[in-house]
Amino acid sequence: MSRVYPQTPLPSTVLTSKLESFTIWMKSLVFNTHGCTVYNSKGEIVYRVDNYDNNHDQEVYLMDIQGKVLFSLLKKKLRLFGCWDGYKWDACNSEKQLWFHVREHRSISVSLCDHKARGCTYKIVRMDSKLGFNIVDEDQEDAVVAEIKQKQTTTGINFGNDVFTLTIQPHVDQSLIMAIVMVYGLINNQI
Repeated sequence: MSRVYPQTPLPSTVLTSKLESFTIWMKSLVFNTHGCTVYNSKGEIVYRVDNYDNNHDQEVYLMDIQGKVLFSLLKKKLRLFGCWDGYKWDACNSEKQLWFHVREHRSISVSLCDHKARGCTYKIVRMDSKLGFNIVDEDQEDAVVAEIKQKQTTTGINFGNDVFTLTIQPHVDQSLIMAIVMVYGLINNQI
C-alpha cells in the first residue's frame, strides 16, 4: 500500500542547487478548514496549511506533511497597514524564533530578522494579472528568487483561480519562500 506522505520528513530549511517547481492548491485537505496544500514536481505533498480558526487570519501555521510546524504567521493587531511576523519553529525544543516581518503599504516588503541571512529584504512585485507575483531580493538588485503564477496545462488552459505554480531559484530557503507566499495569500484573503 502506498503512503500519502514521504517516510522521511523534510528538514526545516531546504536549499537545493537547482531550480525547483511546486504546485500550490489553495484548498486544505482537512474538511471544513481554510488552508492550502503544496506538491513538489514528483506529485508528493511537501507543505500544508490547515487553519481551524473562524477568523482564519490571525495566526496560521505552515507545516510539513507530517504536521511539524515550520513557521507560524501572526498578524499584528492595531496597525494602520498590514503587518505580519513570521516565526520559525525549532523542532528539537518546540520553541519559535522571530524570522521575518512583512509590511504592506503601497508594496509588500519582507525584512528578514535572522542575523545569518545578511539582513536581506525581499519585496513582492505583482505581475499584470492579479493572481501572479514575483519575490525579489532587494539586496541583489531585485533579482527574482521566486515566481508564482496560475498553473496551466501544456496547452495553455488555466487550472483555476486556486491552483498555482511556484518556481524557486537555487540556493533559496524553500520553507521561507513558502511562508512568504502564505502571508501574501492571507493578505489577499485566499487562505
